[in-house]
Amino acid sequence: MMTNLFSTFDPSTMFYIQLNWMSTLISLLFIPSLYWLIPNRMNFLMKTMFIKLHSEFKILTKNNNTLIFISLFFFILVNNFMGLFPYIFTSSSHLVFTLSFALPLWISFMLYGWLNHTYHMFAHLMPQGTPGILMPFMVCIETISNVIRPGTLAIRLSANMIAGHLLLTLLGNTGTLVDILIFIVIIVQFMLIILESAVAIIQSYVFAILSTLYSSETN
Repeated sequence: MMTNLFSTFDPSTMFYIQLNWMSTLISLLFIPSLYWLIPNRMNFLMKTMFIKLHSEFKILTKNNNTLIFISLFFFILVNNFMGLFPYIFTSSSHLVFTLSFALPLWISFMLYGWLNHTYHMFAHLMPQGTPGILMPFMVCIETISNVIRPGTLAIRLSANMIAGHLLLTLLGNTGTLVDILIFIVIIVQFMLIILESAVAIIQSYVFAILSTLYSSETN
């Protein structure tokens, strides 16, 4: 019995050994060996998704360096889906996981932009057409919004993952119910699983597309 509702996200096993973080990489074991050998349906699906994402990301980055963002999308997507399986640790619901991607990306974008395009980065702090009396305030607002970007990027992903899993946990611990109510709960949980699958895809795309947008501002 859970003593805390959020204990379902604790990174610990019954042996008090923190092995659940291995779920971030253990998903690679589920890739069929034929995927690497011959063209098949899975290979065709992945290639189609890769081409589609590349065509969208290269418009934002204004070049063909989109491999890091596509890889980030697929890695987060796999971890989001792994968290939907029973008794598997949801790593993407922790800020340690999301910040480990958002913070290094943001720091690298800032260093590259300020070292190579300093005038361009200063211009971003002042939107075009701003009245003179509002310029100091706009610089402060733009600076704050720029500094909190890695936090908002990380919290957005983890919060969306936590919200859906908490609903599933609450419905799974409803206790003894009559037959008709159990049937309704099962239907609601099935619909929530479908919703969480869509959220897993959408949040992976949002994380990758926002990272691409942040990188485009430094060019």
